[in-house]
Amino acid sequence: MSIIASFAVPHPPLIVPEVGRGGERQVQKTIESYEKVALEISKLKPDTIIISSPHTIFGRDSFFIADDSIMEGSFASFGARDITFREFVDKELVVEISKISMEEKLPIEKMNGVELDHGTMVPLSFIRKKLVNYKIILVGLSCLSLREHYHLGEIIDRAVNNLGRKAVFVASGDLSHVLQEYGPYGFAKAGPIYEEKIVKTMTNANFSELLNYDSQLLDEAKECGHPSFAIMAGVWANKKVIPTFFSHEDITGVGYGIWSYYPEKDEYVALAYKAINIYIKEHRKVELPKNLSIALLKEKSGVFVSIHKFGRLRGCIGTFLPVQDCIGEEIIENAIAAATKDPRFIAIQEDELNDLEINVDVLTTPERIMSKTELNPKKYGVIVSKGFKRGLLLPDLEGIDTIDEQIRIAKEKAGIGQEEEVLLERFEVVRHKN
Repeated sequence: MSIIASFAVPHPPLIVPEVGRGGERQVQKTIESYEKVALEISKLKPDTIIISSPHTIFGRDSFFIADDSIMEGSFASFGARDITFREFVDKELVVEISKISMEEKLPIEKMNGVELDHGTMVPLSFIRKKLVNYKIILVGLSCLSLREHYHLGEIIDRAVNNLGRKAVFVASGDLSHVLQEYGPYGFAKAGPIYEEKIVKTMTNANFSELLNYDSQLLDEAKECGHPSFAIMAGVWANKKVIPTFFSHEDITGVGYGIWSYYPEKDEYVALAYKAINIYIKEHRKVELPKNLSIALLKEKSGVFVSIHKFGRLRGCIGTFLPVQDCIGEEIIENAIAAATKDPRFIAIQEDELNDLEINVDVLTTPERIMSKTELNPKKYGVIVSKGFKRGLLLPDLEGIDTIDEQIRIAKEKAGIGQEEEVLLERFEVVRHKN
């Protein structure tokens, strides 16, 4: 899996009722947005919640990542001694992040004996009301550049992918602290300037812009979340995201902004997801949407839909030549079939829908070849034929690196003996990934 969503949130202890004691009502909009975020996270059912916080251990020349098996903390210093936390840490992911950081020569140190800070506990105080059975990763900020913070985000995403984790990233951070005379640091002209700019940047998911803010503006605005947001931006490197702006308040003299970010799905994959979800939940076939690209609505091609769950195949059905009137219809039919009719698996159940990864392969027209030397398992898929028996294998599959292995598996799928001569065809695919 990978990072399935990220959230940028503030961390005023005030919004915890036992701390605020009624004072939290002045930022009710922020509280309501937080509750929506917590509900979204609970519906995603992540294995791991990765939190970057400005208030945990801060490094001068390196990042820090908590390496305890269990982390504890409380709001005792904020007058709420009874509000305590005991969180399990995803140690395996800590190791993987550290290993990749070492390979990439990005300095990061594992630390033991770290207590949970309020930048971590405030988000968790909302999340844990909705979600159980998760682990956390706590990452600290540093004096290193914003680009290095961004690179840490890239490393975190790679580590999550390597381990097949289903994870969400929570970037904990307030905005400017100099927005009102009565605020914690009074008022400075840089405060509103930064506030207006950062709200636009985050709302538009213009993450590259985050790295180019003037350092003097950041200092004079007394922000605390900007490096945290830069790490979050890195987890979305080279990916398109769908941003949602929840709320912004500056009533206390400190800026509180809340946003969510989800990966933008390729329209081929999104259509397959929609077809599967509606069929499993409502027992009906989705109608072909009219707002798709011309290629999906007008062109014809064979299509294979592959479904994986936690890295394991969960269903795969396809057509090597077009059967439907357009690629869109081909995707709908084959997505439903892959989810419910692959004879190797039972039909997908509703409680599995959030755990699925889907690939859609659009095939070129197969061409006859005279020799296996014209194959390349990374570039071409293969079709083997003997009489009425026919077997197909897609290209670029994990663990299949040789032509002979590719042909062997295709024969096996077709029920053709390994010593039998076969007709060979090859094809290419355009792969649309989850």
